[in-house]
Amino acid sequence: MRELRGRITAADRAILGAVNERLELVRELRAHKLTRGWDFVDRGREESLVAALAAENEGPLSEEGLRALFADVLALTKREVERPG
Repeated sequence: MRELRGRITAADRAILGAVNERLELVRELRAHKLTRGWDFVDRGREESLVAALAAENEGPLSEEGLRALFADVLALTKREVERPG
């Protein structure tokens, strides 16, 4: 049980690192778009991203679970990068 918990903690840390990396990249993209007067959110890009991930997903995460996860990730990302400071 200790080994499994350790591996779960390592996976959680990897998720945290990936989310923080994604936030940094989206902040850069947002700044680039704003300097050019472009809209920050591209719904078509979001939809194609989730569709591509769903097509690549080999599970055990269900497609419904994947779509819910990325809806939350995208919403969180937008909130975080638009936060002052």
